[in-house]
Amino acid sequence: MPNYRFGKHPVKHDYRTLKFKTYKTAEMAPPPPASNVLTRVYEGVKVSDPTTLFPMDGNDTLGDCTIAGLAHATTVYDGLLGEKKIMPKQSVVALYEKLTGGPDTGLAELDVLKFWSNNKVYGSNILAFVSVDPKNHTNVQQAINLFGGVYIGFNVQANAIPDFDARKPWTPGKLTNDGHCVYAVAYDASGVTVLTWGNTQQGTWAWWDECVDEVYAIVPQQAQEAGYAPGFNVQELEADLKNVQGEPAAARSASA
Repeated sequence: MPNYRFGKHPVKHDYRTLKFKTYKTAEMAPPPPASNVLTRVYEGVKVSDPTTLFPMDGNDTLGDCTIAGLAHATTVYDGLLGEKKIMPKQSVVALYEKLTGGPDTGLAELDVLKFWSNNKVYGSNILAFVSVDPKNHTNVQQAINLFGGVYIGFNVQANAIPDFDARKPWTPGKLTNDGHCVYAVAYDASGVTVLTWGNTQQGTWAWWDECVDEVYAIVPQQAQEAGYAPGFNVQELEADLKNVQGEPAAARSASA
């Protein structure tokens, strides 16, 4: 049986972090009752095995889940464009160690996203990231549909690993002192599907409400194209990014 590691730090708050709800307009359609981004990815890359497309990425020996989640997001974005690109494990580990300074300490999601917003990662650069209220299921579902998934963090429940091994959906349970980062790519009435530990994993909405404490929509460069994200005001987002770029470097990196 493989090992599984966590590694997400507690939520970091920064008042300059841009919010999904700020750029949501009245024209944004309600989310469909169910959606699975992987369906489009599989069609695009002609591969339908999540264990191939979204490998462990070292998260069995290192607490690098925040970088593994980033790597899975890049595979999804490329897959939606019809390109099969899987960030190598050594690249995931190298970026993790770069951001930790070397020790296996885990990372805060906000720090990872700040880095990605200012640096190309495995050929992928993003326009921005925006936070989504985890309790607002409608906005979470809209973000998954618009941007190919959401990057989330949660407080780990005691049954997380046994249920993963048994291929059972995650449900609420006694919380441990661990945090974990995953990338959510699907939802329906019963819950969500995330990418983690080299596979997919379902979680109920009750689990989501009990455990998930941070959600981010990653806005790709393609969002600048007309019609990419209907109902999401990309022009206003870009204007806010330009305003942020006029701030000191520390503030700029915090909100980009």
